Amino acid sequence: MRLQVLDMVILVAYLAGTTLLGIWLGRGHRTVSEYFVSKRDLPWWAIALSIVATETSTVTFISVPGYAYMKGARGEGGDLTFLQLVCGYLIGRLIISVLFIPLYFRGELLTAYQVLVQRFGERVRRAASGLFLITRSVADGFRLFATAIVLTAVTGWSDPISILLIGAVTILYTYLGGQRAVIWTDVLQFGVYTVGALVATDVLLTRLPEGWATAWAVAEAHGKWRAFDFTWDVTRSYTFWSGIIGGAFLTMATHGTDQLIVQRYLASRTARQAMAALLTSGLIVFLQFFLFLLIGVLLFAFYTHFPSPTPFTQSDRIFPYFIVHELPTGLVGLIVAAIFAAAMSTLSSSLNSSAAAAVTDFYRPLRGERLPEMHYLRIARRLTLGWGIVQVAVALVARTFSQRVVDEVLAIAAFTNGAILGVFFLGTLTRRIGEQAALIGMASGLLVMLGVKLFTPIAWPWFVVIGSTTTGIVGWMSHAVGEIIAQRIELSRVERP
Repeated sequence: MRLQVLDMVILVAYLAGTTLLGIWLGRGHRTVSEYFVSKRDLPWWAIALSIVATETSTVTFISVPGYAYMKGARGEGGDLTFLQLVCGYLIGRLIISVLFIPLYFRGELLTAYQVLVQRFGERVRRAASGLFLITRSVADGFRLFATAIVLTAVTGWSDPISILLIGAVTILYTYLGGQRAVIWTDVLQFGVYTVGALVATDVLLTRLPEGWATAWAVAEAHGKWRAFDFTWDVTRSYTFWSGIIGGAFLTMATHGTDQLIVQRYLASRTARQAMAALLTSGLIVFLQFFLFLLIGVLLFAFYTHFPSPTPFTQSDRIFPYFIVHELPTGLVGLIVAAIFAAAMSTLSSSLNSSAAAAVTDFYRPLRGERLPEMHYLRIARRLTLGWGIVQVAVALVARTFSQRVVDEVLAIAAFTNGAILGVFFLGTLTRRIGEQAALIGMASGLLVMLGVKLFTPIAWPWFVVIGSTTTGIVGWMSHAVGEIIAQRIELSRVERP
């Protein structure tokens, strides 16, 4: 199928409008601080919606409905059990509000990792920031590929052309607009993809014979309403225990120590407003995930009554297929714009936060000299462009992966975030552990996670739990052993005749 003229007009108008809005909001930047955290005067509700839009990528919009539609390779999914993970997200947000957000308002910070240099030193900061940059580039490259799936489906273009087009538009307005443009376009994009999801829900209910009654009956007959799985099995990704514990740890990492989200707190007026934004975003995210899962259930009911000519083999292709084959002209353009909105909000945030980390945690300290603010602003924009190119390259490589994209993205994030969260725990919960012990802890956390990933069937929600716990324990033990050795050396000096 190809987009009709009206659909193309809607899509082009959205892309052009978003780009122009970003350019207009980004006018007048004079300092790198303004580029990365605006003027620290953004309202909490806008930051809350920006947080939601940032963590809602195309992966969420097309892969989560696919999760509810059909079981994955390991026999998981096909129901609402993804919500168990979202419950863990809410718990993690509560802990972040108490433990981490107050730290970020002790001084004029630009990145989360400046807290680490104050506590441990430059090497720990660069290690954590470097892990963030690598993880963000890979995970968001996969998200970019997920968006290209939709554009390919509705236009017939190849995946590489779709990836390049989406990447170019997002890079342009992020390059020019900075953080203020990112947050306010996030608010716009949140509205667009929410309307798109609600419209898709309405169309599905309208097309089904007897609407909701039929959907409920079909879903109940196939166990689609199951929301909890109390199986204690660490090889399963979506159980109650992996959701509550793993989801809480994952959120503490992604929303408590990841520059992508922390940068939004730093744009708030006060710590209290940052907390309000984070907690409010949690409630919105829960409702949003329920809506996306509901779409998957309705899609299952729809294709039970109106089977597709060819069986679906990839869950990520189901919602895009419905969009291009079942929606009327005009609505196709709206839904595709909604998918673009979900993707661009995450990608623009990723580019801006990656540039902030690169400038603040690497470029400025390594230059070791005070240069004009306009110099750093130019470097920030160039790095925004550079990270954009990297993510486009990752998206091109991601085409070779056939698994459910949401699992790939979350597993990538969970792999390295454990070590970063662990060193933040060492910094906030201890006072005597030093830089060397923290680095040993981080290295150990990454090595253990490499072993877990390669040689065990442990599911990805446990990755952050294992990585952060290993980092914390090994860091503490390294410090304790170091103190014992130092005491014995000192004692031998005293006893020496």
